[in-house]
Amino acid sequence: MMGKIVERFKRYIAVDTRSDADSETVPSTKGQLELGRLLVKELNELGLENVKQDQNGYIYAELPSNTAEEVPTIGFIAHLDTSPDLDGQVTNPQLVDYQGGEIQLNDQYSLTEAEFPALKELKGKTLITTDGTTLLGADDKAGIAEILTALDYLISNPEIKHGLIKVGFTPDEEIGRGADHFDVEAFGADFAYTLDGGPLGELEYENFNAASADLKIQGKNVHPGTAKNVMVNSMKIAMELDAMLPTAEAPEHTEGYEGFYHLIDIDGSVDYTESSYIIRDFSKEGFENKKALMQQVVDFLNNKYGNVIEVKIEDSYYNMKEKIEPHFEIIELAKKAMEELGITPDIKPIRGGTDGARLSYMGLPTPNLFAGGYNFHGRFEFIPVENMKKAAELIVKIAENAAQK
Repeated sequence: MMGKIVERFKRYIAVDTRSDADSETVPSTKGQLELGRLLVKELNELGLENVKQDQNGYIYAELPSNTAEEVPTIGFIAHLDTSPDLDGQVTNPQLVDYQGGEIQLNDQYSLTEAEFPALKELKGKTLITTDGTTLLGADDKAGIAEILTALDYLISNPEIKHGLIKVGFTPDEEIGRGADHFDVEAFGADFAYTLDGGPLGELEYENFNAASADLKIQGKNVHPGTAKNVMVNSMKIAMELDAMLPTAEAPEHTEGYEGFYHLIDIDGSVDYTESSYIIRDFSKEGFENKKALMQQVVDFLNNKYGNVIEVKIEDSYYNMKEKIEPHFEIIELAKKAMEELGITPDIKPIRGGTDGARLSYMGLPTPNLFAGGYNFHGRFEFIPVENMKKAAELIVKIAENAAQK
């Protein structure tokens, strides 16, 4: 049964489901609806109940309990979209029986142990890679394949007792909208897990507090030959602003619990420039301090140049630790299941966000489990087949253990 997981994964990654932050539709792209329709068909064929794709592209389904015992209702959630960063229709994935050394993706790109040290621990595994022209989409189509495969296994093995299991597939997670229209009340789970993590063993219940900062800088353009004491170069102000932020607090210099400012976009001319940042920190105090510093820098430059900058700072999501810790038994449930499967739990903070962060604040405690992949969002993405199978087995074991007294 677990052998079907590769077939499922390859079907899903063939659909281009890149989300689009500039779109005003829900979901933001048609490909997500296409994948959703495929999943509705498969869920119905498996025999799940109350399967539906709602008007916003969210997929819901449930596997009825097969025990008379009163046990918690557990949800398993993954997202339909892939990152907008690179072409998202994967028509030529490669299966590599990895025995060490370099993996040639195409004439231009390759995976090497020097650049990607994790490969050293994966000798003897079967890796699914790209052909160097697209991302792979393991984030998060691996999660979808794992959930479907686990459900298939439970249905085929009714001697494994489990409670009511809820399934949810969300659109637009990669652009921060995955929980916007999720119907927590109708979903009806006591708690849930997202299958949206990285390598084998990841178990996460802490994530960044997150905000965005969008800046509009109005300069003044005149002929450079007569510009003295008149010209105001908006691009240089944007550069000055960036230089005033702590140099060490950037993604390329941070790890673990360290937060950052990340310049993600800049477009401008002498006359007018727009730039966008994301602000991240694990602690509430650090988060508020970072936002305050951004505002102070803007105020300083406005005082210097005469109110030329407009800034909009908006919170995106918060650290779910606050909502998970009162329900720490769901972390222990996942941890015990991993250990029983011979998986070493790797409990650490997410240096990012998941749907689970917002869902936890919406009343559904939702920590994150590994999906098994590496190097998400780019052409160097890959996933060991063995990790995918372990993730599916973990879902089964969590459901089984939750049904035991």
